[in-house]
Amino acid sequence: MGEIERTLGVIGGSGLYELEGLTDVDELKATTPFGEPSDAIIAGTLGSTRLLFLPRHGRGHRIPPHRINYRANVLALKMVGAEQILSVSAVGSMRNDIHPGDMVVVDQFVDRTRHRIDTFFEDDGVVAHIEFAEPVDTQLAEALAGAAQASGAPIHRGGTYLCIEGPQFSTRAESLLYRSWGVSVVGMTNMPEARLAREAELPYATLAMATDYDCWHEAHDAVTVKAVIEVMNANVSKAKEIIAELAKTVPDPSGRPATSALAGALITNRDSISQAAREKLRPLIGQYIH
Repeated sequence: MGEIERTLGVIGGSGLYELEGLTDVDELKATTPFGEPSDAIIAGTLGSTRLLFLPRHGRGHRIPPHRINYRANVLALKMVGAEQILSVSAVGSMRNDIHPGDMVVVDQFVDRTRHRIDTFFEDDGVVAHIEFAEPVDTQLAEALAGAAQASGAPIHRGGTYLCIEGPQFSTRAESLLYRSWGVSVVGMTNMPEARLAREAELPYATLAMATDYDCWHEAHDAVTVKAVIEVMNANVSKAKEIIAELAKTVPDPSGRPATSALAGALITNRDSISQAAREKLRPLIGQYIH
């Protein structure tokens, strides 16, 4: 086995780790100060890249989007060695030119979730304000787009992902409103995931897989679970090919903006941080609280 050069966390469907050529496959159990992640992490090696797969909804799709422990998922990946995170997510298309089956490497988010805990810094007496103007790591996104192109998948570079609370799909009025905002896709899972990845100092990128036209498109039926699943199954096969291509070109994350996101973000006086908070938050802020 060659030397591991990069370690990439992948959050998505439960079958993504079934990649041809994946070796040294192992199942990792991770417990975090914020609870249990959605499932065990499947680790494996492809070439010189270590891949860490976490089924976002748990194997068998047991956890709805509004009940996912996003904090535990992100931190568990960091604790077992992930240097960056790739999110693989099913979405609805909000544009005529993004067809079901197309892939979108988004570069922006609009957050319309309402009931989710979206920060690690909530009730431990530690305050942090991260910079989040550019939520997607451009270097990882470029490598992802290149991998999608190399795999032959229909790919759109750039676009805005609007995240709704779910688990219900949008009303037609909501869908038309979102479309008027100029967003590219709508989904239910990338917020607060992307925010937490930044707080965990992990570069983050999204492969958004269009399954439908939501319910705004007059020429297409309103979204149904049956139709979504049919397209989703085909998209998973494409996603596996893209991940395999990306494993060849995962960029070096050192020096990326996300990797030092907390350096100037911690506002709390270090002497005021309790020992309990230091222990709980050590995986996140250990290097800043000596």
